[in-house]
Amino acid sequence: MTERTAQVTWQGNLLEGSGTIVSTTTGAIGEQPVSWPARSTDDAGGVTSPEELIAAAHAACFSMSLASGLAKGGHAPDELRTSASVSFQPGEGITRIALTVEGRVPDLDDAAFQQAAQTAKENCPVSKALAGVPEISLAASLVA
Repeated sequence: MTERTAQVTWQGNLLEGSGTIVSTTTGAIGEQPVSWPARSTDDAGGVTSPEELIAAAHAACFSMSLASGLAKGGHAPDELRTSASVSFQPGEGITRIALTVEGRVPDLDDAAFQQAAQTAKENCPVSKALAGVPEISLAASLVA
């Protein structure tokens, strides 16, 4: 079992305050500013938000899960390009996540790719952790 941690400091109230992701277990993320406007407006001004970090985590986890499933089925991907879009509604929370993946997978038909992608969406640990989100959609396409 592994455990990862992150430390954040916050100063001030929610609307005018700001915070900083101070450290993470590996140090790979480094210090990052966070703020309410980065969550609630389209103009984040170079500041991150919990939703952006969730999107990155979900896209990475889904990609790993899909790559594993494809390889176990004898079709290791040449490349997977995954994006995750997390929708946040103030007062409601995260209302939607849209996963999109394009895959280059030798000798695999579209139906098998669609099934593998759906299985990855349902079973990656981050998808499971986000099971309370009202909608998690998936658009998967196999490219040459």
